[in-house]
Amino acid sequence: MARQGVGRLSHSVCLVLTCLSLALHLILALFCLSVLQTSCVIPPPSSCSSSLSFPGTVPHGKQGRSHSLSSQSSSHKLPEKDKKLIQTKMATKVSQRISSRSKLEALFSHPLYNLPRKHLLEDDWLLKLKPKNKGGDSEEEDEEEDSDKSSEDSEWQSDSEEDGYDRANWTRSADTHPAWLRYHLGISRWELYDRNDPSVAEVTQQMATQRILSAVQKSGGTQLKLIMSFPNYGQALLKPMRQERDAETDFNLFYFSDFERHNAEIAAFHLDRVLGFCRIPPVVGRLINITTEIRAITTDHKLSRTFFTSPVGNLCFHGQCEYYCSTENPVCGRPQVLEVSLASMLPDLSLAPRRSWRSPWRRSYSRTKLAPWEKNPDYCDTVKQTPPYNQGTRLVDLIDMVILDFLMSNMDRHHYETFEKFGNDTFLLHLDNGRAFGRHSVDEPSILVPLRQCCRIRRSTLMRLRLLSLPGFRLSDVMRESLSQDPLESVAPLLSVQHLSVLDRRLKTILQAVHTCLEHHDDVIHDDLQGYDNSQLFGVVSL
Repeated sequence: MARQGVGRLSHSVCLVLTCLSLALHLILALFCLSVLQTSCVIPPPSSCSSSLSFPGTVPHGKQGRSHSLSSQSSSHKLPEKDKKLIQTKMATKVSQRISSRSKLEALFSHPLYNLPRKHLLEDDWLLKLKPKNKGGDSEEEDEEEDSDKSSEDSEWQSDSEEDGYDRANWTRSADTHPAWLRYHLGISRWELYDRNDPSVAEVTQQMATQRILSAVQKSGGTQLKLIMSFPNYGQALLKPMRQERDAETDFNLFYFSDFERHNAEIAAFHLDRVLGFCRIPPVVGRLINITTEIRAITTDHKLSRTFFTSPVGNLCFHGQCEYYCSTENPVCGRPQVLEVSLASMLPDLSLAPRRSWRSPWRRSYSRTKLAPWEKNPDYCDTVKQTPPYNQGTRLVDLIDMVILDFLMSNMDRHHYETFEKFGNDTFLLHLDNGRAFGRHSVDEPSILVPLRQCCRIRRSTLMRLRLLSLPGFRLSDVMRESLSQDPLESVAPLLSVQHLSVLDRRLKTILQAVHTCLEHHDDVIHDDLQGYDNSQLFGVVSL
């Protein structure tokens, strides 16, 4: 009997414990269910993105948390496959926005883009201010000015002030100079502009927004170009939109038969800057009204006679030039609005003469003949023995230009220019890039022939190219971000996705060509970074 009582008691205790356990599990399940059903108010992706500091880096941890919260709020009560798909897409989208907005700043913060500048002597500046008069009572204006001066605080005024030009009060102080004049005074033996010079940004902003006072056709050249004047006495070279941005060059056309592209000029400026060259004058896009900003203000009678209205009511003109200036090849607005590129003018030739050099790898510009370099694989051996390529940096300067041209598929580099003042010891101007970015479906290997024949490249150029091949600094990404700063980007992307993606493909081709040179030649690298620690400059990749 005692054993039966103890057994019954133990069974009762076990039953009570089992009930308590079930009750606790039930309470816990109800609590968890209530938590899962509680709504979470999550900001939309745009709000989350706008709260980040762009451009810049995202604090580690915050990025992952925003990704997971956004994914949970959007994928609640969805099948598991759909949840994973949405999470992946949103994580990819947010990470792309973060990386694309920060890569350009990260690139320009890299040591390779912040090397100490060479010490500049007085003769290393293209322009300089004239010294004071011997009497000391008056100041001479700078070389850009050609007017009378009477006292130290006197104003320089133009006879055209009543025509809408700004009242000028230019002294020796840089604070009194317009942005374009400060940009001109900053040109040196080694670079067209300093990337960190605020005057360059001011020049592009003013070209995109200032009132246009005058429009005349630029003489010479094969296609239509206009010179536009602004109230602060600055000028810009205008190239109009001639075809859609995504239109590829007809494969049946020769390289010298294509239209110039306004967006190519803009993209070339940005690419030149991203590569660290800084040898293309500032270029910006703009929408202009053909009636009020060209036709109504031009004093060019030859230009004014070429305006007409198309059959669909668009205002058109064609000007006068060697090619493509006819009613069959007009420039037309929609109906009056026209996309254009505006490139800041270089100092006047009377102040800063330039020398034009025929490129050794100039094409024949013939439908039947080949150029010498196309027939002789050892052509560079002759070039290396010919001044100015037999000494100094002229050959690697030209290779820099070849790399730029190959990336943007520019086959029209028959000449290049330098400032006469600096002789042969200076950089090359990368001017006239309107025939670039014509084809994205194929690359043009002949553009890269100088690199393959000569097997010479600057160390700094090669290191920057390798940097731009890394995922964190991908060339197509930094170019996309850089181009987003242009006003015309709000109308449509300046370069199509295809044109951006081929930059990465072409960059690989360049690096492969250099790798082949290094395998077969010893004297490939021109070391312009002597004295620098390679690991500090580049980090994980070394030469």
